Amino acid sequence: MTLLEGTTFDVARIREDFPILERRLAGDLPLVYLDSANTSQKPTQVIDAIDRHYRLHNANVARAMHQLGAEASGAFEDARTRIAEFIGAPIREEVVFTKNASEALNLVARTLGDSGRIGLGDEIVISEMEHHSNIVPWQLMCDRTHATLRWFGVTDEGRLDLSNLDTLITERTKVVSLTWVSNMLGTINPLEPIMARAREVGALVVVDASQAVPQLPVDLSTLGADFVAFTGHKMVGPTGIGVLWGRYDLLAELPPFLGGGEMIETVTMERSTFARPPARFEAGTPPIAQAIGLAAAADYLTRIGMENVAAHEQQITAYALGALQEIDGLTVIGPKEAVDRGGAISFTLDGVHPHDIAQLLDSRGVAVRAGHHCAKPAHLRFGVQATTRASFYLYTTTQEVDALVEALLHTKKYFGA
Repeated sequence: MTLLEGTTFDVARIREDFPILERRLAGDLPLVYLDSANTSQKPTQVIDAIDRHYRLHNANVARAMHQLGAEASGAFEDARTRIAEFIGAPIREEVVFTKNASEALNLVARTLGDSGRIGLGDEIVISEMEHHSNIVPWQLMCDRTHATLRWFGVTDEGRLDLSNLDTLITERTKVVSLTWVSNMLGTINPLEPIMARAREVGALVVVDASQAVPQLPVDLSTLGADFVAFTGHKMVGPTGIGVLWGRYDLLAELPPFLGGGEMIETVTMERSTFARPPARFEAGTPPIAQAIGLAAAADYLTRIGMENVAAHEQQITAYALGALQEIDGLTVIGPKEAVDRGGAISFTLDGVHPHDIAQLLDSRGVAVRAGHHCAKPAHLRFGVQATTRASFYLYTTTQEVDALVEALLHTKKYFGA
């Protein structure tokens, strides 16, 4: 993928929108931020939108019968509309605001289990490369419903092993839940054949798009999934907000996830009836300022163009893969080429623990992540307890990748590796 004809992608200009990227660290070192798969940095446009809400429009939504309440409610629902447009949702009522992608995935797993759709003899299919947020909720659901959890394996190259697709997804399969882009391996998974097989057997498809929505063009009207979860803080938006998109007919059939204010139709001491989606799944005061900030983030990415974001991500990842694989003793865990690959690169360095690598890199101003990245089964698959992960985004430069390589060479020398 290359940048669209007639467009420019000026990384230097984009970086001017992110105040934190001008920060100097201890020792007057410039910040080299390579941890965007963990959380992205925030542009001034998002920071200002949140600040403006709190300064001028702060009130609770769907409750206060005064001007501020009307303004806050209007901005909150406008944010829902803008997010629906950003992801290509057919109707805005299919967008449910949650506090993060983990809550969105838990919401689906819990309510599907409570709906009576799943029971003894049924099967849920996930994969070995999932984030814990797309493993644990299904394990808990299987414990409650006595369904069986099954999973796709991962090849030595870090791709989904689809060799047993037809025998893994069968008439017993009720749900297939997969990551679109792996947060540890960087792999972009081929959803189409998996969803086609799921449709053949009548299974629902849940997609964890936490790493996809920030870096790929997304059109849910054509994707073919039944539910999609993602989070705001990885797409230059604020923390404390995520999104669950679901087909409206399915959302309307599901029971509530949490009980409380504004998710009800009526309440008596004997029983309650519940609101239609999305209100049914948004109990209590929602993340109002966060939704407004998330809408500003979606607008920001739209102005740049998600095709251009994806192209830059691929180009910077290709550059980094080439540079890192020139370092003796460094092993990339996952696809070695920037083909069907996102901007997260996990690696090991012979003789040096990932936590030591991260600490030495931090001492030189380079921020990366070290650990199991909430993907312990994927690490076990490759026989490692932990990795170091560098991850890139629309503001990452080749000079920052060069700084990473230089810091890794210094780390090798420091440890005699």
